[in-house]
Amino acid sequence: MKLPRDLSGKALATHLCKNHQYLLVHQSGSHLILQTHQPSHQRISIPNHSALRIGTLAGILRTVAQHKAVDRSKLLP
Repeated sequence: MKLPRDLSGKALATHLCKNHQYLLVHQSGSHLILQTHQPSHQRISIPNHSALRIGTLAGILRTVAQHKAVDRSKLLP
């Protein structure tokens, strides 16, 4: 699976909030803090950059996919 090279942190956060039951809790500096309570409590931090680095994006997607028990490719916008 090839990850997008131009996905912004804000776009990823918006997608996770709309489609995967995350809520934007607050912003701390240049990081967006999201949390969910389904299936259990989880908080993630997403850098609010114009384009996320590939390793950062892969790590965020891996964490969310493990928590939600879904495939990484289904998490992308």
